[in-house]
Amino acid sequence: MNVDPITFQVLASRLSGIVQEMNDNIFRTGYSTIVRESKDAGCLLLDATGDVVGNYTRASLHITSLPQVVRAIRRDFGEGIRPGDAFITNHPYLADVTHSVDLAVATPFFAGDRLVAFCASIAHKSDLGGPVPGTANANARELFHEGTLFPPVRYMRAGVVDRGVEGILRANTRSPDLVLGDLRGQVGVGRLGERRLRETVDRYGVDALLAAFAEKKRITEARVRAVLAQWPDATAEAEIRVDSAAVTADDAVRYHVRVEKRGDGLRFDFSGSSDQVAMPINVRPSIVRGCCYYAVIGMLDPTLENNAGMERVIDVQVRRGSILDPIFPAPTNAYMPTAMALAELTIAALSKLGAERQVADCGGVGGGFSIGGRRPDGSGFTTYELVGSAYGARTGIDGASGVSVLLTNASTAPLEIMESEFPIRFRRWELIRDGGGPGRLRGGLGPCREYDLLVPEAVLTLRGGKHAIPAHGIGGGRPGRLGACIINPERSDERRLPSRFSNVEVRAGDVVRLEKSGGGGLGDPRARPFERVVDDVLDGYVSRASAITDYGVDPHRLDAALAAWERSALREVVPVG
Repeated sequence: MNVDPITFQVLASRLSGIVQEMNDNIFRTGYSTIVRESKDAGCLLLDATGDVVGNYTRASLHITSLPQVVRAIRRDFGEGIRPGDAFITNHPYLADVTHSVDLAVATPFFAGDRLVAFCASIAHKSDLGGPVPGTANANARELFHEGTLFPPVRYMRAGVVDRGVEGILRANTRSPDLVLGDLRGQVGVGRLGERRLRETVDRYGVDALLAAFAEKKRITEARVRAVLAQWPDATAEAEIRVDSAAVTADDAVRYHVRVEKRGDGLRFDFSGSSDQVAMPINVRPSIVRGCCYYAVIGMLDPTLENNAGMERVIDVQVRRGSILDPIFPAPTNAYMPTAMALAELTIAALSKLGAERQVADCGGVGGGFSIGGRRPDGSGFTTYELVGSAYGARTGIDGASGVSVLLTNASTAPLEIMESEFPIRFRRWELIRDGGGPGRLRGGLGPCREYDLLVPEAVLTLRGGKHAIPAHGIGGGRPGRLGACIINPERSDERRLPSRFSNVEVRAGDVVRLEKSGGGGLGDPRARPFERVVDDVLDGYVSRASAITDYGVDPHRLDAALAAWERSALREVVPVG
């Protein structure tokens, strides 16, 4: 059946609206700060084969992970899937879930006896067991170090919870109320999606809905092919190295891509990337595809819908046994530094083919920073924060400061919420002066977050990056400032930690400082207009010393401009009384 253009637009908008409503509800019903405040979750609508057909998610990598989840459920349960079921899984290999701390939930939608679609979500869980609070073990050497693993299992049958499955979940988490509360919220948004699809079928019919599914994928494919057809056939390569888990850059991991544009198609070949490693920065192939789709949409047309139509245009090749297609049971929980590297890598390669946009390196993954321990009443706690970094400068504009970058799209939890729910106190939360890479267009500044511990002892976990290899500039721009994690900075007992670690002990009286790296600059810093440098100094983004040394500003002219601004500001002060 074909659907007329007007009905198609109504159905396409309706599908996006359903997912938007699901997303809003998963955040509003979140028990944990991870879901409620950081918004580390996403929802999708998928057809019966697992193709994405409804997308309004902020988590780009869920768009390529959830299709594999649905296909794994179809593989394992086949004709046994029934209305009222709900399935869960967190397995990176058996279901291609992003990492084991993310729990995927999928509920089927039936029209009569016909399986039509799945309403699905992924949400980060506060703790799913394992050797470290928060589960995300930065020292993991195999998947079994990364908490309790669930293959696709039926959590609900005909709307009734399987108490055995729920009991296993409860028994294998340090925060059962938060985990089960968030899980029930995921099931709830799945049921919400089912109700909205039922209303849609009742009004337009199931055949029209299925026709809209097919048309959405066809339109995405056609739009991508139309843009690519205007580019000349060419090949481009790019490479990036990322510090693995050390303070030095000696053991950097290599990511390499070769992009071939032929006709109206693209092929990404990552075979030259490093072998898999005994660290949790390996990723599954679905994440690689997600990074490629993200880069293509960003460089071609940000209004493109990311759905199954992308798969028909873009071919992604990875090498078995590499860091991008590891062999079980290689660990995968710290996948985001690799995903960030892949996003930057593919953007850099595409910029050589036909795109006009240029982007310097960003400050890297916001990471997962956790503090875990026990309160005076004996109850456990685990914080989980996604602290942003900064964008590199890009064509026409300075890099944004203190934000989540590229694929993450998560929010940093407010200080007031964190202090009210956990035994910590914040000493600092500010942008780091001179953190952005100097350039004609300046890189963004990374933030600094500093903590006091309000219990006798706790342990820290960090899954970060760019503590050894900075965000590089382009076109003569300079690199951004390196990130750091320091216990007791500027004290005799100062300890500087690597970019990834787990179970580092801290005690009351210790100060923990997390500094995120800045973005790279674009163009020669000495070509930055003098007025822009003065504004940066006045705003506290650039120091006087950096303005003189890095940007080549004459110190006497700078001091005169700053003094003139101060005199002008004083004249504008209205006397009180």
